[in-house]
Amino acid sequence: MKKRVIQFFSLSLFVLILGACSDSMVGMDHSNMDMGEEKETSVENPTTEGLTQTISTEKIEKNEFTLVAQERKHTLTEGKDITAWTFNGSVPGPEIRIQEGEDVKIILKNELKDPVTIHWHGIPVPNNMDGIPGVTMNAVQPGESFTYEFNATVPGTYWYHSHQDGVNQLDKGLYGSFIIEGKNDGKFDKDYTLILDEWMSDKESMQMDESTDSGSMEGMDHSTMDMNEEATADDSAMGHDMASMYDTFTINGKSGKDVAPLSVKEGDKVRLRLVNAGFMSHKIHLHGHDFKVIGTDGQEINNPTVIKDELISIAPGERYDIEFTANNPGNWYIESHDDMEVTQGMKALIQYKDFSGEAIDQPNEKENLPIFDLVSYGKEKKSEFSLDQKYDLEYTMDLNTVSDGMEEKYTINDKVYPETDNLQVKEGDLVKVKLVNNSKSDDHPMHLHGHFFQVLSKNGKPVQGSPIIKDTLNLKPGEEYVVAFKADNPGNWMFHCHDLHHATAGMVTQVTYDGFKSDFTPDPNAHNQPE
Repeated sequence: MKKRVIQFFSLSLFVLILGACSDSMVGMDHSNMDMGEEKETSVENPTTEGLTQTISTEKIEKNEFTLVAQERKHTLTEGKDITAWTFNGSVPGPEIRIQEGEDVKIILKNELKDPVTIHWHGIPVPNNMDGIPGVTMNAVQPGESFTYEFNATVPGTYWYHSHQDGVNQLDKGLYGSFIIEGKNDGKFDKDYTLILDEWMSDKESMQMDESTDSGSMEGMDHSTMDMNEEATADDSAMGHDMASMYDTFTINGKSGKDVAPLSVKEGDKVRLRLVNAGFMSHKIHLHGHDFKVIGTDGQEINNPTVIKDELISIAPGERYDIEFTANNPGNWYIESHDDMEVTQGMKALIQYKDFSGEAIDQPNEKENLPIFDLVSYGKEKKSEFSLDQKYDLEYTMDLNTVSDGMEEKYTINDKVYPETDNLQVKEGDLVKVKLVNNSKSDDHPMHLHGHFFQVLSKNGKPVQGSPIIKDTLNLKPGEEYVVAFKADNPGNWMFHCHDLHHATAGMVTQVTYDGFKSDFTPDPNAHNQPE
């Protein structure tokens, strides 16, 4: 008996120590980590990556993880504690990092009082793994689980997040990064992921109504929005107005001095993966160093050139990878240059090891700097698509904002989802889409599920630099882009604005394949909310 008590005490202490460490692992340097070691465990406990492994006495298969959706207290910065929705107790959730070509198995367990799903943003998964409630699956109910399995076919920087009532569930913290390391990736001494987000720190606007019944959408406080199981466009417009109420801007779930510094040594080759998990664009400035933009939405840029003191504008859902050499010893900021005082918290310090000086770089978030121009960057090369080739389908998406009485709606060709017209394709079709933003003051970062598209032109002018392959593209008011993709992944796929306030208020359509039949049956009691 005494022996069992000692074993229990030792095991409990071990779990507590690892649990305390898991939050600090988010956003750390992953350049020298081995994610693939098999582990043997008899209890549910976090690994060093913050990923909960399946309870089993058998060996855990490589790349098999468990993500547990659960409510936790979270500190954004000193004096700002919120009630967050988390994966495995941390915001962001744990980073998943695997190798190109490997299979992955991820078990989602829902310990929240609302249904959830996980969407693998940017990763071309099979349609039934895309995580869209009511479109590819039923939302995972409280107390239940769902297993996602797919092959990591395309290397790059991606992320995952709930797609159930996303406008609220992302706001509460249900997201994390997903990195697929390529077989031909260059070697980096340091590899950091920085996830950008914005928060309302008022506890009353963030925490759940404790009277919520398990499995019911009613009675829940969604960031001060009264969202019942049949959300209305009016609710969503209210949520859009609340964007101005964000008062804390974060990197990896922390703000200001609480953001973990990025440690480098002189001579290091450093990769920074920038991911925007929020609903606002952010202009990021790297101080004190020349750098290259080596990828957008995880896809490589051909022959990137060195630039300095240019702002990388990252829209909701987008990712940018930048590379620099640590050749300027000191303490330097990477920070946001947004036109709001609260954005001052969105900065991280790059610290050189063994730096003997005491001077620390000063923030200059109000400095007027040029914006990086993706469409004229890098070197041109032969690509899959061109403006003048023959396409099987050509489609125009007129994006707009309209007022209907007290409601504000976000439309595609004057319609709101689910009344929007689908892009109906056949497998193998070459598709050209013209995207036009006719909204007077709203950006629209448009995200296509299940496919990559190539950007062919901006405002009538062909792309001048490297071919641009993306899954999320931001259109500012008045802008027009032409993109093209191949219909090579059969299914029903969302194509929507990733300011999810806009999506919930109507700016969603689908790419649907002729002859495709889904393998799930929508459950009217699942409270599916795909937007």
